[in-house]
Amino acid sequence: MGRVTERRRVLRIRDGAVSARADTLVAEEPLEIRLNGKPLAITMRTPGDDFALAVGFLVSEGVLADASELASVVYCAGATADGSNTYNVVDVRLAEGVVLPDISLERNVYTSSSCGLCGKASLDAVRTKTRHPLTGQDGVRLSPAQLSVLPDRLRAAQQVFDRTGGLHGAALFTPEGELVDLREDVGRHNAVDKVVGRALQQGRLPLGESVLLVSGRASFELVQKAVMAGIPMLAAVSAPSSLAVELARESGMTLVGFLRGTSMNVYAGEERIALPVDAG
Repeated sequence: MGRVTERRRVLRIRDGAVSARADTLVAEEPLEIRLNGKPLAITMRTPGDDFALAVGFLVSEGVLADASELASVVYCAGATADGSNTYNVVDVRLAEGVVLPDISLERNVYTSSSCGLCGKASLDAVRTKTRHPLTGQDGVRLSPAQLSVLPDRLRAAQQVFDRTGGLHGAALFTPEGELVDLREDVGRHNAVDKVVGRALQQGRLPLGESVLLVSGRASFELVQKAVMAGIPMLAAVSAPSSLAVELARESGMTLVGFLRGTSMNVYAGEERIALPVDAG
């Protein structure tokens, strides 16, 4: 199986001084996700938590919403011509009686990362496909002070980032700021899928009393994944996209961006932010 990190020789130049040294890099390999034996998607990911990644991807696709719908997840033996196992092909089997969805380009277009194809149809697709709609009755409410400490807690728990500087992190917190789970990946969307997939495997979906924090920007795709998992609040240390804000508002989610220290912007769902009584 591929490792999370790899060592590579680099030429280091510092203030005119040249030296050769070994550098630690984050690993990146393709993962093919199959559904009941049929190819569904390929994503570039950091090896590790592959089963959770595949399951979380299927949550965001609207295929899975509860642990009872999942029968098994296995690596596919004989994935290469010589019959060896690369540990880069995963097959997810649905439980008996769960309807196998129609997998087509038209159905999946709204989940494209980088989302150049998103629009009104994408918003409608997420809103109609989620089985964990946000009702506003979740009780999640955080003060700016509580939110301000979450990035440092995420960063302190990112062990692989410390060695490589090249990984995105996604973390689930309780409304009280307790770290529940943290996953890292070269792709921010994969990190979120790993967190959501582990939650489904452990029977914790929907995540209606959780705050999701991501280490980068808040794209449409990340908001979509949070909505599909029933997460009422998403915070990011960088900027959201316009479509991410629109989806958050239409879905009833709280979206916080530029969360850096005591500074932050609230783009949607202000009712979950406990402001001082004299705040304007």
